[in-house]
Amino acid sequence: MVPARPLTKLVLMKSAAIVAMSLMLAACNRSHGPSAAERAAQARAEAAFKTAQQAWRAQRVAELTKPDGWTSLIGLHLLDDGVHRVGSGADNGIRLLMGPPRLGLFTLRDGKVSFSADAEVSLDGQPSRGGALRSDHDAGGPDIVSFDEGKGLLAVIERGDRLWLRVKHADADSRLRFTGLTYWPGGRDWQVQARFIAHPKGTTLEIGNIIGSTDKIANPGAVEFTRDGKVYRIEALDEGEGTLFLVFADRTSGHGSYGAGRFLDAPKPDAKGRVLIDFNRAYNPPCAFTLFATCPLPPLQNRLDLRIEAGEKAYVKPAPLPGTVRP
Repeated sequence: MVPARPLTKLVLMKSAAIVAMSLMLAACNRSHGPSAAERAAQARAEAAFKTAQQAWRAQRVAELTKPDGWTSLIGLHLLDDGVHRVGSGADNGIRLLMGPPRLGLFTLRDGKVSFSADAEVSLDGQPSRGGALRSDHDAGGPDIVSFDEGKGLLAVIERGDRLWLRVKHADADSRLRFTGLTYWPGGRDWQVQARFIAHPKGTTLEIGNIIGSTDKIANPGAVEFTRDGKVYRIEALDEGEGTLFLVFADRTSGHGSYGAGRFLDAPKPDAKGRVLIDFNRAYNPPCAFTLFATCPLPPLQNRLDLRIEAGEKAYVKPAPLPGTVRP
């Protein structure tokens, strides 16, 4: 019989040998890169990232190209006080690219728009001969005038202190000949942990847009992140959609990315003020796809001295059809 203590000592010696061997193997693993388990975890994380990005990109294209998506936009027409005849015929004061020769009369009086139809239309989904029209700044959103059996849609929007007619059509050339999206390489290292810095309640920021007017938009705070040892800051906007809206330009703007900047939606900060910014989901504003959008432009504070090689690249519009001139 082996005495107890020598047995214990033998076990301890064996255990020590096993630990030493484990440490040697770990050291070898460290010198030759991550372990098999670590590589498997990294592979799973990368696969999950790619799956999520592909799903987001597919949803992005679906939203852009749906019958009333941004690629269906065919007109943006300023309304002055008075009566305006609207339609696709040459005798209209406001001429549409598509639709009935005479859609109807639109009247602007005292900041309110009314409509009298000259063609078959629906108002908010119901057959109508016209009536008062809400704008997108009114409670409940804008009334929608539909024509061409629902393919055409018209709404009143307010930008600055002016009212405009925004017109969409499902058969728009920009929609039917959509050329697809291309992306910067990006990657998981462009998922950046940022710090939210709150502004006093009620703070707003004047944001200019591509049609030359400005709007005061809620500015709840800014997000700060570090890249290559340098701190960057983006003023965040709140448009009431439950997210932080980031409008920014960077060193790729006009050099592979859309020249007027890009948009990005980020989650609201958590209890510790942390915000995850995924630059892989930076996307082009509507004006990259159509001449008739009213896109906000990046404020000076959001023009970053950084090349963000992630997210959407500049959109390449389809070539004009033979015999046509792009508006």
